[in-house]
Amino acid sequence: MAREEYLNHLASVPLFSGCTTKELREIAKATVELTLDEGKEFVTQGDVGREAFVIVEGTAEVVRAGEVIATLGPGDCVGELALLDHGPRTASVRAKTPLTVLVLGPREFSGLLDEVPALTHKILASLASRVRELDSKAYG
Repeated sequence: MAREEYLNHLASVPLFSGCTTKELREIAKATVELTLDEGKEFVTQGDVGREAFVIVEGTAEVVRAGEVIATLGPGDCVGELALLDHGPRTASVRAKTPLTVLVLGPREFSGLLDEVPALTHKILASLASRVRELDSKAYG
């Protein structure tokens, strides 16, 4: 798939939805396309995270403690928290079907934060939303 075709996929990712076409091009240039076979686990719960993945084609399952907790498809992103804190993965993710993903590594991500201010704001908003959601679940 040509880099320009990635722009629509990236624009559909909530994390990147506020970015301009120019910013989306910068994000697309920073990624690497990877094709995964059905059944391939590409994120392992407990491992230290070093990259994020944007699903372009196919579906994946999120598994926590052996239980499937979500199904992901085109436009979904996993692993972005690991790019911020390099902490352990909170779940495993495996390809439910053949999968095409865009991979964003830590060095490229760091450069994007400097070059694409809208991305920094979206990440902060995403993190705030997750904190609110967790707070609501914990305290009602």
